[in-house]
Amino acid sequence: MKKFDLLITGVGGQGVILASDIIGEAALAAGYDVKKTDTLGMAQRGGSVVSHVRIGQRVWSPLIKEGEVDILVAFEKLEATRWGHYLRSGAIAIVNSHALPPLSVVLGNERYPTDEEIADSLGQWADRIYFIDGTSRTRKFGDVRTLNMFMLGCASLFLPLKVHVWKDSISQRVSSTMRQMNIAAFNLGRKEIRGVRI
Repeated sequence: MKKFDLLITGVGGQGVILASDIIGEAALAAGYDVKKTDTLGMAQRGGSVVSHVRIGQRVWSPLIKEGEVDILVAFEKLEATRWGHYLRSGAIAIVNSHALPPLSVVLGNERYPTDEEIADSLGQWADRIYFIDGTSRTRKFGDVRTLNMFMLGCASLFLPLKVHVWKDSISQRVSSTMRQMNIAAFNLGRKEIRGVRI
């Protein structure tokens, strides 16, 4: 397997850290080396959360340099724009099209970018950009808290890990009462991204 550098981003409460933990554990279970680090900016108040996950035969550092991210998974679309400069040329961006405006936007100190501006910004680097309405899909599905598993399902199609490894890792990290719903959300994410374009 070639090296994969993933950046998972969103806001506090969306389950970014759990999702990145599961990616790392699935890769370890598949026999790869993994390094990971998280940054939380007032996460408990809806601040920015970002996880660097590096997967390969041998990985030396958990931090990904700007311009080297292969796959960006953004649980919130403004966060995709904020971290877009980390993408390498030819990268993949998977973006939940839901908006959670930060306090600076709510107070009128900053303008929230349009979808077109976000796409143009990411298009400077990414070859493929997938806008997925994960929040609406998981809400209709039954529980918006499964957004992180839905987004994992979307990202899983771009990583060479077998489906059972993903599901085993999810099962080990979520409670038994939520296991079935989380795996179903993961499956829904895989189906959704196939329906968009690969």
